[in-house]
Amino acid sequence: MDEISENKSPNLLINSISVIVPLLVILMLALPNKLDLGGWTKALPHVIGSINTLTTVALVFGLVFIKKGRITGHRIAMSTAFFLGIVFLFCYVGYHISNPANRFRGAGAAKIIYLAILASHIVMSLVVLPLVLRAMYFAVTKQFLRHKKIVKFAYPIWLYVSATGVIVYFMLYHLYAPN
Repeated sequence: MDEISENKSPNLLINSISVIVPLLVILMLALPNKLDLGGWTKALPHVIGSINTLTTVALVFGLVFIKKGRITGHRIAMSTAFFLGIVFLFCYVGYHISNPANRFRGAGAAKIIYLAILASHIVMSLVVLPLVLRAMYFAVTKQFLRHKKIVKFAYPIWLYVSATGVIVYFMLYHLYAPN
């Protein structure tokens, strides 16, 4: 079997996930009626902010480890970041299917800065999903040359999305917190 036909199934899965996840998030955000999952979901934005912070830290450690040739540390850090991304998605869905979106309360320059960061965060989160999935697939299947090529793009975008997630959270829930 050649390399192209060998990769059809994983590529189809990665492409499908990369399309289905954003579509489900859009549908979920557009729900006119939210589900009642209980008051505990009100705390999820803080969990999500913590997850983004931990993901950012894991990504930085992953880079430091690989630069120092510490493969096991790199693998653990990047697997942790990936796992946190999955947990983030479940928390994000849990919050948004049960709560209306929180509106930014700042004005003027702060609102422009917030919206610019949020918009770039959202766009880059759509871009990074298939890149990260492919990078993880290449790492797990020991295709390290392909892994190395894709992470040149995936890593900085993933780090940006993670770090801007922390900034969006901080601005929305602390700097301009709802009453």
